[in-house]
Amino acid sequence: MEFDYDLFVIGGGSGGVRAARMAAETGAKVALAEEYRVGGTCVIRGCVPKKLMVFASSHAARMEDAAAFGWGVSADGFDWQRFWPRLRTELDRLESVYRANLSRAGVTVFEQRTLISDPHTVEMAEGRRFVCKHILVSTGGRPFLPPKTPGIDLADTSDDVFLMPELPKSVLIVGGGYIACEFACILNGFGVNTTQYYRGTQILRGFDDDARDHIAAQMSERGIDLNVGTDVAGMDRQGEGILVRTVDGRESAFDRVIYATGRIPNTAGLGLERAGVTLGKDGGIEVDRYSQTRVPSIYAVGDVTNRVNLTPVAIREGAAFVDTVFSANPTVVDHANIPSAVFTQPEFGTVGLTEAEAAGREGIEVYSTAFRPMQNSFIDRNEQAFFKLVVSKATRRILGVHIIAEGAGELIQLAGVALKAGATKEAFDATVAVHPTMAEELVLMKSPVRTA
Repeated sequence: MEFDYDLFVIGGGSGGVRAARMAAETGAKVALAEEYRVGGTCVIRGCVPKKLMVFASSHAARMEDAAAFGWGVSADGFDWQRFWPRLRTELDRLESVYRANLSRAGVTVFEQRTLISDPHTVEMAEGRRFVCKHILVSTGGRPFLPPKTPGIDLADTSDDVFLMPELPKSVLIVGGGYIACEFACILNGFGVNTTQYYRGTQILRGFDDDARDHIAAQMSERGIDLNVGTDVAGMDRQGEGILVRTVDGRESAFDRVIYATGRIPNTAGLGLERAGVTLGKDGGIEVDRYSQTRVPSIYAVGDVTNRVNLTPVAIREGAAFVDTVFSANPTVVDHANIPSAVFTQPEFGTVGLTEAEAAGREGIEVYSTAFRPMQNSFIDRNEQAFFKLVVSKATRRILGVHIIAEGAGELIQLAGVALKAGATKEAFDATVAVHPTMAEELVLMKSPVRTA
């Protein structure tokens, strides 16, 4: 069979771009199709703009702290109209970098929706068809909105936050995952009257229970009106705002309602099932450990597979795909002990097992501490840091590290290296502390608070 391309990538997010560029650098003829903007969720409507908003929103607390430390601080409040255009300019710059990298590698880019017609054929929105030796799907995820909620059309999603022409005076965030919690903290930091509803008993389901409780308390301390065990029954337009009814009969009005109730694999309407690709019950593409679907010519990486939905994982999977298919070096991505950060305020860094997960597998010891860091104690700020280690009784290996503190996202990267290397509690204990720092608590917790 004669092919138009050795590889056709559908989706221009981090995983797809990495795979396309690396494959082209091996000498393969590669094309990539992206219907919206190159860079995908992370660069355009996720990690990057979110983190820039975290930086911007954190300065309100920093200015309060500066004044408490003796600085003369003068601020007129946050000006979204100064920040937002600069954010858009930065995203344009980053997209241009991604495009330039693809162009330098020799990748042909199509800016349109593309469907899969059969195991080797893709069809462009304008009608052209290409026969491809390999097809890689990297279309990521999309926000989920509960379709049966009355008035759901009045709500925005987390994607829409980056497109707001102005800040609302009041906002309701619906959801309890990391995206919901991050945006609640961001908007609260900008001075928006922020309320959060979550139908579960505690936010951040799936994370360590002690850490969940600690973050919830700190978010409330910062002024977020956090309501767990609360779900939306319906919404109606009320003047310029939205009237929200809860399942327990309460009514409250907000300028905007933002749903952050999870993301689902972006697989609808791509022709995958017609081509023979199997989808899971969540809509994710089922792949083996080499990211290959049951159709030998079709692969998938990133959030669209619903394995570990993190940008660095998608990038690693894209690289492993190229190593396997184009460099004759079969490579499997290790999805265990992947460090991650939740950019709440304060930040939450985590790697390895939660206490509940570890206790379900073997006997463990738990070491933890919560305290006011030096800078908070000095200015009488109540916010506390939290450090927790989960340790195997049998092997003494550190099974999980959970940190809530300013800069926890930076700290957890190094803890991730230690876990990957199989560090033991005794290795932590034998490490001399860096003093005075918050991080020294990692090596100073000598006695377990409990065993299981």
